[in-house]
Amino acid sequence: MKPVKTISACAVIILTLCFAGLINRSSASKPNQSHVRGDGFAVLELFTSEGCSSCPPADELLARIQREAGNTPVYVLAYHVDYWNRLGWKDGFSSPEFSKRQYQYSRQLNAQVYTPQLIINGKTEFVGSDAPAITQAVKDALGSKNPTVFTLQAGLEGTNINVSYRARGNGTADRLILAVVQKQAVSKVANGENGGRTLHHVQIVRHLYNFDIAAGGRGTQQIPMPAGFNAGGWEIIGLLQDQQTGVINGAARANIGGLASNL
Repeated sequence: MKPVKTISACAVIILTLCFAGLINRSSASKPNQSHVRGDGFAVLELFTSEGCSSCPPADELLARIQREAGNTPVYVLAYHVDYWNRLGWKDGFSSPEFSKRQYQYSRQLNAQVYTPQLIINGKTEFVGSDAPAITQAVKDALGSKNPTVFTLQAGLEGTNINVSYRARGNGTADRLILAVVQKQAVSKVANGENGGRTLHHVQIVRHLYNFDIAAGGRGTQQIPMPAGFNAGGWEIIGLLQDQQTGVINGAARANIGGLASNL
C-alpha cells in the first residue's frame, strides 16, 4: 500500500473538463457491439480490496471516470485481490486469480504490488487514487493511435454466454482476455480496516477467461453464465493482450443481449 493521494476539488474539475471534450468525440455504436477503429483507447485495471482503507477513494475515482467517460473507449475493470482477506475481512468479490494477474504485471512492469494500484493499457502503473496523473494518462491514451480493429458481441444461449469476436492487426503474441463484469454492487463491511462502512463498487470483474485467438482473428467462445447474472447489470469486456509484455493492443465492450452470431 502506498501513501494515498486524496481527490481534491481541483482534481475533480480537471476530470470534468478533460472528459467533457472526450465525450463529445464519441459516436453511437450498434447495440451489443463496441468498435475500436484505430483511435486510442484506455483500459483502466484497478487492483483493490474491501479490506484496504486506502482503496475506497480509488474506487470512487474510477466510478467518476466511468460516468464522465460516457461512450468514449474507456474500459474500467476492478479486480478485488485476495491477499487482504487474512487481515480481518474476507472480500466476497476477491479471487486468487486477480492477485496472480497483479503479480504478473509486477514482473512485466518492474513495479511493486500494492493496493490501490491502477494499470493503464498494460503499460504504466499509478496509485489508484492519484486523480491528476490518471486523468492525464487516460487523456494521452485516448489521443494515441492504434492500428488494431477489434469487434465484440455477446449473447445468451441457455445457461451460457456466447462471445463472438473479430480482431485485425493484433500482434502475434496477443491472446484474447474476456472479463465478465458486474456493473455495480454495494457491500456492508463488518470488520477490518473498513469495518462499519458501506462500500459502493463499479465494474467488478467476477471471472476472467484467457483464449488463443483463432486463425484469421475471428471466432466464438462460450463461457458459463455467472451466479446472480442479469443482462442489464453485467457486461463483457474483451482485451487483446501481449502475454510477453502485458501491453494491451485492443479493447472492446459488449452488453449481453439475445443470441450472439459470428461477426
